[in-house]
Amino acid sequence: MPTGRSITSTSDAGGPTVHAFYESDTGSWQYICADPESRACAIIDPVLDFDTAHARTSTEAAEDLLGCIEREGYAPAWIIDTHPHADHLSAGNWLAERTGAPHLTGETCTDIAALWRDYYHLPEAFPVKGDYDRLLADGERLALGKLDLRVMLSRGHTLGSISLIAGDAAFVHDTLMHVDTGTARADFPGGSTEQLWDSIQEILSLPAETRLFIGHDYGSDDREQPECEATVAAHRAHNPHVGGDQTKEAFIRLRNERDETLGLPDRMLFALQVNLRGGRLPEPEGDGHAYFKIPANRF
Repeated sequence: MPTGRSITSTSDAGGPTVHAFYESDTGSWQYICADPESRACAIIDPVLDFDTAHARTSTEAAEDLLGCIEREGYAPAWIIDTHPHADHLSAGNWLAERTGAPHLTGETCTDIAALWRDYYHLPEAFPVKGDYDRLLADGERLALGKLDLRVMLSRGHTLGSISLIAGDAAFVHDTLMHVDTGTARADFPGGSTEQLWDSIQEILSLPAETRLFIGHDYGSDDREQPECEATVAAHRAHNPHVGGDQTKEAFIRLRNERDETLGLPDRMLFALQVNLRGGRLPEPEGDGHAYFKIPANRF
């Protein structure tokens, strides 16, 4: 897939302007959601670049977001991670330090942290509350200029995933894939195919014209460019996993069969110990360097 792709989506219904940035190494979409009148914006699911061979982080993707914010004259109000990502490291903490905007995630991230303390054998790690400025409850609203962001708990991909709805835009992270592809996996620890179906049905109950912005795209046999946006109506009609007359039982069978063929993301065991710290690396040890802890033979 091509690198450096960005898309701007505008609203004819008084909704936000959305700038989408594609991070090709992980197939991730990052977003700036902006109130076009006040210029307040939220940064959603920013990526911290990571070289797995050298265990080295860098900030090119996050710097692209800051460049857009500066060009457009936006004022960052919030930095939000929809869940602790398994495929990329979060740049949320790095961006919070540079913009002064609070870094937020869903309050049920604490449930995910409880699982991963055991996998990493770090019983005192991942307090979550101390590593984010605020934890968001289902149904909570955040001011974004003259718009607001509504939080919707969307379990299934993880125990603690949240969607964000602002006017005619919804950021639905790793629930749906692009409309020609289907849905996201639900086989990580704490995931649930049944909960994923229920979450997607709630998303698809939004107004038909709602623009849905997804977390990832890995392309398709018929499409060269990565895509991030389709309407609720398009997903209801054409999504091959949940559209048309698909039943819950058939979806669960299809999704489970598909997940059994998938390997772990190559950054997963690095990423979760960073993302459960709000995008911070592990604390430096006596020599001043941070070290990852990788569980052997657990997966």
